[in-house]
Amino acid sequence: MLPRVPFLSNFLFIVVLVVSLSIPCRSDGFAEKEKTLAIIKPDGLYDNCTDKIKNAIFDSGFTIVKEMLIQLDEEAAMSFYAEHSSRSFFSSLVEYMTSGPVLIMVLEKENAVADWRALIGPTDASKAKITHPNSIRGMYGLDLQKNCVHGSDSPQSAQREISFFFKEKSSGSAVTEHDEL
Repeated sequence: MLPRVPFLSNFLFIVVLVVSLSIPCRSDGFAEKEKTLAIIKPDGLYDNCTDKIKNAIFDSGFTIVKEMLIQLDEEAAMSFYAEHSSRSFFSSLVEYMTSGPVLIMVLEKENAVADWRALIGPTDASKAKITHPNSIRGMYGLDLQKNCVHGSDSPQSAQREISFFFKEKSSGSAVTEHDEL
């Protein structure tokens, strides 16, 4: 039988306690799930990539919590991408995002923002085809602008972007501030 070493058992208890406290948990003991916004852009819908993208979403452990198919108008696209308004590509981005319907989805899982960003790959689809060929943009995107999908870049952006498209009623059902198709 091994001798009992109080220092070692106390040390291991403290290590386990610190590690378990650093993992975000709900009161029921399960890790917190994070939400992120995903958009299948007009080129993804035109090329009938929706089912393939959704399969990749499900295969990666995401749950689609909400979704809606909408046609963005110029005002909505300009407002959504306002952070890019001073960039040279802004007007062509707005024109592209209003060129056809988009599928807006709220995805949920642990580490959703980072996992979705990893799944979609680099912003420039032509580079993604070389560096991340199995990413969504690598498989279905065309170039820097027509890259098939959007993903929130941080948990804060995800909250802001989700609330842009979805507002909660007191009953808990989602409504949108933009017209659905």
